[in-house]
Amino acid sequence: MEPNDQIQSNGTLFVKIGIVVLSMIVMIGLGIKIFPNAITVSNTGSRRDLPIYCVDTEEKKVALSFDAAWGNEDTKTILDILKKHNVKVTFFMTGEWIEKYPEDVKAIAAAGHDLGNHSENHKQMSQLTKEECKEEIMKAHNRVKELTGIEMNLFRPPYGDYNNTLVGTARECNYYTIQWDVDSLDWKDYGVDDIVKRCTVNKKLGNGSIILMHNGAKYTPKALEVVIMGLKDQGYELVPISKLIYRGNYVIDHTGRQRMK
Repeated sequence: MEPNDQIQSNGTLFVKIGIVVLSMIVMIGLGIKIFPNAITVSNTGSRRDLPIYCVDTEEKKVALSFDAAWGNEDTKTILDILKKHNVKVTFFMTGEWIEKYPEDVKAIAAAGHDLGNHSENHKQMSQLTKEECKEEIMKAHNRVKELTGIEMNLFRPPYGDYNNTLVGTARECNYYTIQWDVDSLDWKDYGVDDIVKRCTVNKKLGNGSIILMHNGAKYTPKALEVVIMGLKDQGYELVPISKLIYRGNYVIDHTGRQRMK
């Protein structure tokens, strides 16, 4: 090859490399997803592994969810209300709660509700190592499996606190990590009317919303029936999270909304 030919060849190669690099920079700058299965790229170029906050769907469906980490006085009342209105929901339970109230775990399962994992000890899991995260998830998992035979696959981080390590570890344990986009704030004990308003008159409420409640909150049982009727009056079908989310070929945008690819 002549020197001039070599220079021309190298120049062409450099141009091609430059185009590829520039394309990647533009994609990152626009926040475009280039990683599969829920990993997004922020406008700073950092990789974020996001949980599911809500679901993109044209169907008028929402999901009620209850975190069970303390208290149990009202679980039966909640189950009775749900049965009365023929509504199925998702209960996210800690290992400690499962250990204290095994019969209620069985009752929840028998009623056809989702059993979800809320970790073993309700720790701030973004501060844990990968192995510690796995232990927190699988201890609660195995408790439920021994009690009911059910292999849980929905996980909600305690305090809604997560990082890439936790979400990735949960996925390796065959879990979908679930957050929420509508918060009842029932644990703050603001009263029945406040809970109802936050759950039914909320700018974030829409198709595919996931609503957070707690089975141990003081006013939740009194508010629950009104919340259910209020959502149904707006035309929403209430489904458990397992019937709302997509499986397999999906992405999660920067807002935490799960979409089909």
